[in-house]
Amino acid sequence: MSKPLILVTNDDGVMAPGIRALVEVADELGDAVVVAPDKPQSGMGHAITINATLRVNKIGKQHGTNFYSTTGTPVDCVKLAVHEILNREPDLIVSGINHGSNASTNVIYSGTMSAAIEGCLEGYPSIGFSLLNESIDADFEPSKIYAKKIIQEVLKNGLEKGVCLNVNIPNLSSREIEGIKVCRQARAKWSEKFDKRKDPGGKPYYWLTGAFENHDTGEDTDIRALNNNYVSVVPVQYDLTAYKSIKHLEKYDFNVE
Repeated sequence: MSKPLILVTNDDGVMAPGIRALVEVADELGDAVVVAPDKPQSGMGHAITINATLRVNKIGKQHGTNFYSTTGTPVDCVKLAVHEILNREPDLIVSGINHGSNASTNVIYSGTMSAAIEGCLEGYPSIGFSLLNESIDADFEPSKIYAKKIIQEVLKNGLEKGVCLNVNIPNLSSREIEGIKVCRQARAKWSEKFDKRKDPGGKPYYWLTGAFENHDTGEDTDIRALNNNYVSVVPVQYDLTAYKSIKHLEKYDFNVE
């Protein structure tokens, strides 16, 4: 039997150190193919390209792995890979390893996680990996240990239909990480403000700034796990229906006379 085909993508760009680390892991466990943006696409969420052309550049093989870059978003990369580039269906889609956290509500904005969610929408087991270190010089060696274990388990046991995994890894050495915890997403938010400035012509422009605020005191959240030196694993679904609210809304009088 052939090895499992693992599609690797990210939102930091095809040349990011994090994706190279994830490719090393994927290569150990299957046949990896990389399809990733040609430039950083952080914070793109689930954006797709519809008003511009999409181009694909085959970079070539590196250590036996085919690398492709695209001019699109992380979601574009998954769509292009599945429908145009791969010669068979992937057994697994992995995204990352992201430079920086995608825990809690960061999942909404994350290009890394949107690629995993798109893989899930396409019907494939998918995982997004993030390291809580935004530095270009981040040490991904501990992340590789835990990414390998999680990928092995998903390849062995699969995932429920409509569910992917959001994995966040604390910025610690392997001996400092306590293990892996399956968690829920913490109810937290960004307290945002805009830094207003003026360009040389006197016209205003803005930089988005802010601070992450977690007011969720639950002991079963991803933020709690990360703060206690655990790798957090949150199952994420693309069905955004608030089922508990359906009965409440059914009480409304929506009749139009």
